[in-house]
Amino acid sequence: MRDVARLAGVSHQTVSRVLNDLPNVSDGTRSRVLDAVRILNYRRNLAARTLVTSRSRTIGLIGFETTLAGPASMIYGIEKAAREAGYYVSIATVRSLDRHAVLDAVEQLCAQAVEGIIAIAPKNSVADALAQAPPGTPTVGVGGADDGAVPMLRVDNVRGACLATRHLLELGHRTVHHVPGPADWPEGRDRIDGWRQTLHAAGAPVPPVTAGDWSARSGYLRGQLLAADPGVTAVFCGNDHIALGVLRAFHEAGRSVPDDASIVGFDDMPESGYFLPPLTTVHQDFAELGRRSVDLLVARLAGTPAPTAPVHLPPSLVVRASTVTRR
Repeated sequence: MRDVARLAGVSHQTVSRVLNDLPNVSDGTRSRVLDAVRILNYRRNLAARTLVTSRSRTIGLIGFETTLAGPASMIYGIEKAAREAGYYVSIATVRSLDRHAVLDAVEQLCAQAVEGIIAIAPKNSVADALAQAPPGTPTVGVGGADDGAVPMLRVDNVRGACLATRHLLELGHRTVHHVPGPADWPEGRDRIDGWRQTLHAAGAPVPPVTAGDWSARSGYLRGQLLAADPGVTAVFCGNDHIALGVLRAFHEAGRSVPDDASIVGFDDMPESGYFLPPLTTVHQDFAELGRRSVDLLVARLAGTPAPTAPVHLPPSLVVRASTVTRR
């Protein structure tokens, strides 16, 4: 920093003010300092800066190993929002969602002097571990965890399931079958609840459900059973991967989608519009989810009390060619 000051002809305090984007520096002086920074290829020592300012400008982000579109899109949205807010992001990835693995990730991030932690929290075990972060390290969970252990942001999965189910009923289907995700994920349970509530409200029969997982294979296996029943004309799937498997099962059974059966997914992953046929699905705004989660964490860093209830973001229905009016 003293080398930059010498080249720019200013004090090192002025260099510090420019680098920290503080006021009361003339445009000409700011320009000379920035030119000197470029000429000398100066890079700030973040560790030293953290010691001086007690601010690392770094957010910890906990994710988990997955190929699922939802969690991966959440991580991207959070990282993008953090950069736009002027924060670096340090990511810790866990192999499983058990409490001990998440606690290890929290400890790892705290050792890097992160100012706060955001975690993808599809299960309560993640939120419970996040609540054990050291005092003074604010935390925020993003996802379906519903035990109130930490401030949470999530898409309103019940409402999303209602949108999908109501859409199919309004197309003239007598009832809607559901191919769910795993029973131990609150998001999966919420989507079952929304589907079931909508059928009850419409006075429609409620078919039995069998929990699976979030994979296309799970959708395919369940889809084979549904496709064999000519009375099945509408299927709401727990996510778009499941819907992909169901689509294949119906195709192999010689049942046309949407002429013989309408199918709806959940997530609106980028590939969903390129399924055959293009998939009607529930859209989750992952970019907005990332921005709101970073905003909440930054507000907590500034001393704003955490919300006492989860923050729900409304989903929307994207209608494509996999659903049609029942003939």
